[in-house]
Amino acid sequence: MKLRELAHSRTGDKGNTANISVIAYEAKDYAWLERHVTAEKVAAHFADLARGPVTRYALPKLGALNFVLAGALGGGVTRSLALDAHGKSLSSAILDLEIPDRPEVLGARGVAP
Repeated sequence: MKLRELAHSRTGDKGNTANISVIAYEAKDYAWLERHVTAEKVAAHFADLARGPVTRYALPKLGALNFVLAGALGGGVTRSLALDAHGKSLSSAILDLEIPDRPEVLGARGVAP
């Protein structure tokens, strides 16, 4: 399943660093996201973009995960020739991340979890 089925996202920037938040639509989905949306998975998803480490911060009371992608904005807004130097489109891009289906979703599709 795509991450967008369980969460929405916001993006910010500071210099050459992108900050991407993934926020569960429903509190019951947060633990699933925390388990399956790891820094390693996000780093692999953005491997062509992020030139530095990807760090994840868990915010369970908000039902959110925050990812900091170092070296992801081509030098930053004032130095980059990228069309989206602020990285705002990264919030949409992260929602294309594939995560495992939740067990109840598999059951609804007639597949054994």
